[in-house]
Amino acid sequence: MSQDVTRGDATAPEHGLRRVMGRKLLLLFIVGDILGTGVYALTGSVAGEVGGAAWAPFLIAFAVATLTAFSYLELVTKYPQAAGAALYTHKAFGIHFVTFIIAFMVMSSGITSASTASNAFAGFLSDGFGLGLPTGGTGQLFIALGFMTLVALVNFRGVGESVKANVVLTLVELSGLLLVIFVGMWGMTQGRADFSRVVVFESPEDKGVFLAVTAATTLAFFAMVGFEDSVNMAEECEDPIRDFPKMMITGLSITGLIYVLVAITAVAMVPVGDLTDPDKGSALTQVVAAGAPNLPFDTLFPFIGMFAVANSALINMLMASRLLYGLANQGVLPRSFGKVHPTRRTPWVSIIVTTLISYGLIVYVVRANSTEEGASAVSLLGGTTSLLLLIVFAVVNVALLVLRRQPVEHQHFRTKAWLAVLGALTCAYLAGPWARSSEQQEQYVIAGGMIAVGVVLSFITWLYNRTVKHEHTEFEHVEELDEHRPEGPYPKR
Repeated sequence: MSQDVTRGDATAPEHGLRRVMGRKLLLLFIVGDILGTGVYALTGSVAGEVGGAAWAPFLIAFAVATLTAFSYLELVTKYPQAAGAALYTHKAFGIHFVTFIIAFMVMSSGITSASTASNAFAGFLSDGFGLGLPTGGTGQLFIALGFMTLVALVNFRGVGESVKANVVLTLVELSGLLLVIFVGMWGMTQGRADFSRVVVFESPEDKGVFLAVTAATTLAFFAMVGFEDSVNMAEECEDPIRDFPKMMITGLSITGLIYVLVAITAVAMVPVGDLTDPDKGSALTQVVAAGAPNLPFDTLFPFIGMFAVANSALINMLMASRLLYGLANQGVLPRSFGKVHPTRRTPWVSIIVTTLISYGLIVYVVRANSTEEGASAVSLLGGTTSLLLLIVFAVVNVALLVLRRQPVEHQHFRTKAWLAVLGALTCAYLAGPWARSSEQQEQYVIAGGMIAVGVVLSFITWLYNRTVKHEHTEFEHVEELDEHRPEGPYPKR
């Protein structure tokens, strides 16, 4: 599946980033990036689509993610730079509009992911303090908005990237999921588990097995995203060409195994009807309470959940605001979005814009969730994140096939062409309306609205550049698009 790779240049250029990440830190970074909101927030929603067979969509999502991961591995070892999907798209097609749409989709996925986390945070907080807030109610809405405001303030203050801090956060997130698994094992020894439910398929509205599993997989896929963010650390790895392949596949395998075990434990310990009932608290909180009713684990677990989704929200809003800053500095969105605060050295305008967009999403889905027809807030936003990234992944797989015609001088990881084709086809299929239930179709409204905002802003920028400044609107240095340090060397215009 791959050819031998030689050790890359471990030294950074004079103006570049320090190469501080070895294999172990890279593995922890990848595992920490994947773990988080997805499995904490959506286990109940996935079970609601397929019943006790909730482990199957997580397993399929792992397989689909792995196909695309192989394409990312070839591309990141071929182009070890920090711009990710937008860079690969631009190198493959060289079309400004396509590059912009891919970059804006990645940014939008960060906002929808963080908004998912904010709603999950409100649920965990209600569980942890016994508030009993109704789903879709004003209390949940205010907590979610207040949490996102706090994330924005932390983002504005400036969060230095620390791999050691990421290790601590990863261990806390991992501890919560391992707690679910170990409590489940304890419950099994006490006769509280019913494994007959694990193989029972139940679908609402009498859907066929294939459609129901597909719809659940589009939700479960949200739990597997995050691995693609690791390519943005390529310039900070000691040897990305050598280390990325083994560490990414290992990280995906670890998280995939944990997710399947969590899903099996959840349906074995708690009836599916309870897992999907928002009035009974978050799904994993119920699991811990059912497995160890005489121990205070169920009291502790919501706080671990809050910590996990808070970390996910902060990472995603950091990415979204910095990517918007990068688009502005590239001249494809209004330059004002690229303004940096004189003392904090953070992109304050981009932080405000991305936070306002998240406010709109939170209000929209929480209010929709308060109606009988409304889909779950976390499943709607999480599904939208999956939708956006599935489209991006399909394009990245195609880009890999195109870039095969552009060899580079150094050796790099090579995947099989048929894996990239299969990855493109499966991602494209899961991104289609046929892969979603009627309740999930609203994801296209959210995704389409966000992309429309980007297209309008891009058109205004193009019109201004063409008529006022008499300049062409195009990406200047795509490899610098994901430059997430405003205080760095890249343009201060």
